[in-house]
Amino acid sequence: MIELILGGARSGKSRHATQRAAAGALPVTLIATAEGFDAEMRTRIARHRAERDPSWKTVEAPHDLPQQLIVHARAGQCVIVDCLTLWLSNRLLASAPEHGDAAGEAAAAELLAALKRCGGRVILVSNEVGLGLVPDTALGRAFRDAQGRLNQAAAAMAQRVVFIAAGLPLVLKG
Repeated sequence: MIELILGGARSGKSRHATQRAAAGALPVTLIATAEGFDAEMRTRIARHRAERDPSWKTVEAPHDLPQQLIVHARAGQCVIVDCLTLWLSNRLLASAPEHGDAAGEAAAAELLAALKRCGGRVILVSNEVGLGLVPDTALGRAFRDAQGRLNQAAAAMAQRVVFIAAGLPLVLKG
């Protein structure tokens, strides 16, 4: 089963995902996609780690998310991916800026193909980026467009889709 949890920044997406995983009886692996390039981001990462169940396995996958999903998302397991937004951003930033659209499409296609091979329960966390301002750079617009397309494709695959606003879940599908 695939579940997609969408919402804005600081909306409670990660908390909701961890609560959903904890409520189940399956062993949990959290695949983290953030990279701690500065002190503020390292503090955020530390806060997320401290909030997690210590019995959960954590896998750092800022770039190789599709491969890690194939390894860890198996029958009898629960995998949380936190989050698709940072992973896609990492992938776009690793490519040449002029390849933003193509890089986003290629990354999304690779991820969606991996999701089709997954077993068990997969909980995807992603930012809904379509509610904000239009970015003022070509790379920013390419990212926003790629993220929107990825969210739509993941929502189509998912059996359950939840939108989080102010910590409150709104079930959109399932």
